[in-house]
Amino acid sequence: MVYANIKRYMWHRDKLPFKLAAMSKPSDFNDSELWVINNTLKERYGREIEIQLGDSDIRLRPEHRELTPCPVVVWQVNDVHFVVFKTQPERYRCQFFYRGFQQYGTGTYEYDNIAECVTRLLQTQADHVLKEPLQRLPNL
Repeated sequence: MVYANIKRYMWHRDKLPFKLAAMSKPSDFNDSELWVINNTLKERYGREIEIQLGDSDIRLRPEHRELTPCPVVVWQVNDVHFVVFKTQPERYRCQFFYRGFQQYGTGTYEYDNIAECVTRLLQTQADHVLKEPLQRLPNL
């Protein structure tokens, strides 16, 4: 996957005429955060998993219309893609997906601990795999 770092702008309504101001991007993942992610994945899968760094444009709050570029860590295991978004220093969101229309979260909007975020993401996906065959059974 290739992620583009695109600057997004928002309107400042307190100034006339309206002016565009660049939204600030959260800082990139630091070495400590990447170490936690890599070690958690190695512990879960028993081998090194290649992670990719990129940027993604997301809404920092549901009520906002503006998109803000945020750093992301992405990895893939078999047919599952995992994404961790860094929205602020020590603030993370996560999801996994199979296809574009099969996106799943953990049920927690945002985490303040990268280890908890990645661990819950992996646990949620493992639980999903266990429940998925049951969802395909016909109603008896």
